[in-house]
Parts: sequence; structure tokens; C-alpha cells
Amino acid sequence: MPRVKRGKTKNKRRKKIKKQTKGFKWGRKNKYKAAKEALMKSWTYKYRDRKRKKRDFRKKWQTQINAACRQNGTTYSKFIHDLKKENIALDRKILALLAKEEPETFTEIVDSL
Repeated sequence: MPRVKRGKTKNKRRKKIKKQTKGFKWGRKNKYKAAKEALMKSWTYKYRDRKRKKRDFRKKWQTQINAACRQNGTTYSKFIHDLKKENIALDRKILALLAKEEPETFTEIVDSL
């Protein structure tokens, strides 16, 4: 049976890894072993931070809604409780946008509760 050296396959695999690490600092973009390790970390952080981004935005919206609620004489928790009690289905993103962009509309919502 003839000998197989697998040069093409190996080069292709290395090229693919190096292409994904384009823009990384130091030797992590062009040394295969370092590039592979950097990619594994990178993928871990990417996965984690996709979840964290959702958490951070929700926190930001809650803070904005709370600030607007306090200007209208109530608290965030009472406001959200009243919304649920009245079956008003506005999510926090929209409420924060209303509080920031259209404070009159937000005030009307608070007064209607």
C-alpha cells in the first residue's frame, strides 16, 4: 500500500485556523498552536457574552424605566406589578424607549395605572 503524507489536508486545516484568528495580537495569529488555544478561549467568551449581553441590556432598561417612574411618583417594582395586573403587554425595551424618547406617553401610561 502506498504511503500517504496528508500534506494538503494538514495545510488546509492550519489555514482555516489562521484565517479565524486574523486580527489577534502577538503570535496568536500566525503560530498554529497558540492560534488554536486563542480560538478556544475566544469561542468560550463569545458564547458567554452573547448571554451576558441580554442580561446587561435588561439591567439598562430597568434602570431607565425606574428613573422615569420615580419622576412620575412611583417605583419600578410597583409600576411593573401594576402593568401585569392590568394585562398591559409592553416589554422593558419598549418601556425604556418610551421613557427616553417620549416622556409624555410614558407619563400617560403611569397615570392610567
